[in-house]
Amino acid sequence: MTTAFNTVTQWLFWSGATIALYVVGKAIYRRWRRWCTTPVIVAPALVVALAVALGESYRDYIGQTGWLVTLLGPAIVSFSIPIWEHRALIRRYWPLLVVGITAGSVTSVVSAWLLASALQLDHALRMSLLPRSISTPFAMSASGQIGGIPELTAVFVILTGVFGAAVGENMFKLLGLRSVMARGAMMGMAAHGVGTARAYQIGRDEGAVSSVVMSLAGLCNVLATPILFHWLG
Repeated sequence: MTTAFNTVTQWLFWSGATIALYVVGKAIYRRWRRWCTTPVIVAPALVVALAVALGESYRDYIGQTGWLVTLLGPAIVSFSIPIWEHRALIRRYWPLLVVGITAGSVTSVVSAWLLASALQLDHALRMSLLPRSISTPFAMSASGQIGGIPELTAVFVILTGVFGAAVGENMFKLLGLRSVMARGAMMGMAAHGVGTARAYQIGRDEGAVSSVVMSLAGLCNVLATPILFHWLG
């Protein structure tokens, strides 16, 4: 009875703490709207700080909060919203979107494969790294299909998104990108969720394009990653 009580208590504590710290992260972002204060960065940092302070291991933590990760599955359905809302944009620019998403997806997967090979990462780490350039729900799904570690893939996705959002505007200047389509597509393809949040800060149109590209890229990669994995393997 005592063991069961302790398990329930830990489940309630860590689940509640994770949700509460995410709410805190959103409040921080509303107050200071910067790429580095987005909840996807702040909330995990706060959770890690709390876990370290209390001496909680990752294995125990994920055992208590795994149900939150499971909710990412149904969340994929929400990605149909920007596709529907911006269907006119997709109809108008679909050839460019197809070419851009295909090129971006192949480049991200192949570059990740080459990096993993250069670093001589083991199979699980290699497979976890491949889907790093698509939004978290899609990336975790793709990682599970090819033998990766979904939770580790989520970390790679966040790091990729944060880096992309941080250097995005500098890349605009370096590459001479002035069109809304090019700027938004680059942020959505290269930095997914965090990049899209940053794109909306740059401009509403850039954000709309970024959300469409992010959603379409996620759908395409979930279908294409296992095929590409078998080809590379």
